[in-house]
Amino acid sequence: MRTVTLAVLTLFSVLATFSATSSLETGTTAERSAPVATPVVQTTTPVVQTTTPVVQSTTLDNGLRVVIVKNSLAPVVTISVTYLAGANETPPGFPGMAHALEHMMFRGSPDLSAAQLAYVSAALGGDFDATTQQTVTQYVFTVAAQDLDVALRIEAIRMRDVLNADDAWRQERGAIEQEVAQNLSNPQYQLYTKLLDALFEGTPYAHDALGTRASFQRTTGAMLKKFHDTWYAPNNAILVVAGEVDPPSALTQITTLFGPIPRKTLPSRPTVKLRPVTPRTLTLSTDLPYGLAVVAFRLPGYDDPDYAAAQVLAASLASQRGDFQELVATGKVLEAGFSFSPLPKAGLGFAVVAFPQDQSATPALRELRAVLTKSATAGIDGELVEAAKRRAVTRAEIERTSIPGLAAAWSQALAVEGRRSPDERVLAIQRVSVADVNRVARRAIDLRHAITAVLTPKPSGNPVATKSFGGKESFTPPNTRPVALPAWAEAAVKRLTVPPSAVNPVVTTLPNGLRLIVQPETVSNTVGVYGRIKNRPALQVPAGQEGVEDVLDGLFQFGTRSLDRVAYQRALDQIGADAEAGVDFGLEVLADHFDRGVELLADAELHPALPESAFTTVREQVKARVGGRLPSAEYRARMALRRALVPPNDPTLREASVESVSSLTLAAVREYYRRAFRPDLTTIVVIGRVTPDTARAVIEKHFGGWPAEGPTPVTDLPPVSLNRAAAVNVPNAARVQTGVTMAELLGLNRFDPDYYALELGNHVLGGAFYATRLYRDLRQDAGLVYYVNSALEMSRTRGIYLVDFGADPANVAKARGIVVQELRTMQESPVTEDELRQAKALLLRRIPLSESGMERIARDLTSRAIEGLPLDEPTRAAGRYLTLTAADVQAAFKKWIRPSDFVEVTEGPAPR
Repeated sequence: MRTVTLAVLTLFSVLATFSATSSLETGTTAERSAPVATPVVQTTTPVVQTTTPVVQSTTLDNGLRVVIVKNSLAPVVTISVTYLAGANETPPGFPGMAHALEHMMFRGSPDLSAAQLAYVSAALGGDFDATTQQTVTQYVFTVAAQDLDVALRIEAIRMRDVLNADDAWRQERGAIEQEVAQNLSNPQYQLYTKLLDALFEGTPYAHDALGTRASFQRTTGAMLKKFHDTWYAPNNAILVVAGEVDPPSALTQITTLFGPIPRKTLPSRPTVKLRPVTPRTLTLSTDLPYGLAVVAFRLPGYDDPDYAAAQVLAASLASQRGDFQELVATGKVLEAGFSFSPLPKAGLGFAVVAFPQDQSATPALRELRAVLTKSATAGIDGELVEAAKRRAVTRAEIERTSIPGLAAAWSQALAVEGRRSPDERVLAIQRVSVADVNRVARRAIDLRHAITAVLTPKPSGNPVATKSFGGKESFTPPNTRPVALPAWAEAAVKRLTVPPSAVNPVVTTLPNGLRLIVQPETVSNTVGVYGRIKNRPALQVPAGQEGVEDVLDGLFQFGTRSLDRVAYQRALDQIGADAEAGVDFGLEVLADHFDRGVELLADAELHPALPESAFTTVREQVKARVGGRLPSAEYRARMALRRALVPPNDPTLREASVESVSSLTLAAVREYYRRAFRPDLTTIVVIGRVTPDTARAVIEKHFGGWPAEGPTPVTDLPPVSLNRAAAVNVPNAARVQTGVTMAELLGLNRFDPDYYALELGNHVLGGAFYATRLYRDLRQDAGLVYYVNSALEMSRTRGIYLVDFGADPANVAKARGIVVQELRTMQESPVTEDELRQAKALLLRRIPLSESGMERIARDLTSRAIEGLPLDEPTRAAGRYLTLTAADVQAAFKKWIRPSDFVEVTEGPAPR
């Protein structure tokens, strides 16, 4: 469950090279009026794309719009229910009302208790989530195809009603207030809210969906039920079902379950009357290891005839061949990009650049403004416009490679953008001309009516040792009672069988040692290539050259020996492909261009230019990043955790410094590349519309001449002794919430048979929301946290158990005590049969769910190959889980988990 704050997310996806730590998730917002009726049965045939899905759509008598899209990638279906009510529809003074109701929808309904909902959703695989956006609220459920009926029943029950329960709201209020604290601890989120207010002052767009602690304190259960009674109606909703489904049969089920729900008379919606933008400059501090300069302005929204042109403009400005990337390539900024976050009446466009933490933002802002001015006055290069249009076709095909992604694309098109299908978006983009793009640029990129923002880094204080938390805790977990299941869910929930896998790859090893895995799929006219080199810089980088791997990574963007940076990107643009070189490398391309795409990918991976002309620039950029990273709170917290877990001479404690990066030479970078990049440490997965024979021929043609030179490097870390308890706080003035990580080394590795009992037990503790102990204790019952995660991180030589959560400083000790006591309870008492069955069902159902997207299939296959696991490990593991008993789980936790020896690292306000 989450709110979607689109601009800040896109802002930092632009800077993904620097930071992947944002706790928010991507999405979009929209404002739409009531749904428009469609014919009873309609088949959509794309004009642009070359694969033709089976699509059936109808509007029920009560106004519910239904779209069913068949996709046979895996025996999986995704159900997406979107209500056309979000932040815009909230009452004055209660900006988070829609978000609060979204939370309460998981607290039960008159015909389905919260315990039943949690248990059933967990047993079906736990892939159950929701988002509150600016004008829609969306509930998404991905299940095995055979469980479609159960998932549909759940959503029909929730559409009918929600509980009016003040007690439940008081508990959930604690969790949602922790979500507010989490976002307020993120300066990027604070920037986003200020941008909304500045660009859309006086309109419903001026606030997002999150809400405030003060408004939640005034909210009651009755108010939330009233919001449901007002807006949650079939004639204000769109239901999308995508996956391995028979459309006529699914439509019959939907009509039976949803048809009797009465329509409602909907109130009028808020109007959006845009005012002229008053230019201003926003200044904020940030805990990022670099500064950010942003210029934001309005662009056409979904409802504007120029929306497609605005999309192409944004894509052209973000091009790897564009002027913003030239700023990076010439060393004027650390990173740069452009993003577009549309709303119906207007969109938020913004350019962003990163600058070193010890420098002023002024030069970076000057360069940013110069690029925008040039774009508005001189216009956009026609080649970049055509490249953006080609990529739109490729991206539309790639949407079909994921069942949840396909459902999201249809929900976005219908509920958010007001279209009849995702194909309409592509067709509109294909009609855009260069003149259209430049007209929008001239009109929209007006720096006289733009908002400027500067985020200045503020380093954290030094880590401080705090009191260890070992010792007896007073918390007593509640008794776990079996859940009385609804009759319609009982058979599905209690079905414990190993599901058949749809993944059956063809595996070969080329003469040079490269491992090739091919999985043919026909759901899309695309091919994906995903490669990984087994690599461990902590073991492979020579002493005194720490940071050489980062310089090498930066140099990959400068093309190949035969194609310079711009020429290489032009070649990719000509076939509408995306490719990336490095330790993790890959390609997404239309099937017709598979051979050319692999040729370009191999050229970048095997023959990088590593030019002397770019070396100094990249080294200085890496030096600036390292200089900003070392004093940052996030980095200090990460290193504090490592130092407390491993011995002082452990390789994982090696870190780049300004001095080590400054001393690097181009010869050292090239030598590291020669030794670390080798085919006998490489796995490539090819997945999509291609035969195994063709895939092997193409990969061998372009990668077969890659030699393995010298001795094979060691890439597995040495085993280490167990850690002792410790506690450290890393101050971070940007946070109002304390982030907590608890971790300990285990005395086993990934290949120990007890791994499976620990993993099964961990899914009794976490991984399935309110159906699992930690979520129930910390969030559902106590309201101490918004999230709590527990995980085993295992390798060939080491094992770590981690628990992390965020809480108010005053509640950290209480939350930590609950975690520790639950771990002790796992050791002292066997889990109940009910819990054991649920955990087994959760792990078994995740086999088909993990095969619901081509990229996910490929990355999982790559990871197993690199880790030395069988490619069919999920199926083998399922067989082990079925045989495990509660006594096995108890014994494993008693043998390996040491509740008194956790290392605790907190970031932000010190626990009190």
